[in-house]
Amino acid sequence: MPRQVVAVLCRRAGRIIAAAFCLRSSDTLYGRYWGAEEQIPGLHFEACYYQGIDYCIRHGLQRFEPGAQGEHKIARGFLPVRTQSFHHVSDPRFARAITEALQREAPGLEMYRDDLLAHSPYAEPAPSS
Repeated sequence: MPRQVVAVLCRRAGRIIAAAFCLRSSDTLYGRYWGAEEQIPGLHFEACYYQGIDYCIRHGLQRFEPGAQGEHKIARGFLPVRTQSFHHVSDPRFARAITEALQREAPGLEMYRDDLLAHSPYAEPAPSS
């Protein structure tokens, strides 16, 4: 497992003030969990995106999946893609409420994704997954 963990540690005066946590496979870097004790302009993008891109280039990985969320990704070369999350929710009432909320949210997310893809900086949008 240690070879599958990639951590970006951000230091100020020798003290860790932020970190990004990624996992890797043989050809892909998956990110990221992020936390910071200080809010520094640009630090999130440096730790979560630019360092991940650099890591993939240095280690010959084919893909970088920096995680879900955010229209700010287009400005950094990432197009929106559908993601899946697998969680087990023990309480059936809570599980049902979550399922219903996700079903209501899905059409809006698809419209938002299509709108973002319409602003792609690339000649051809990435294929849907």
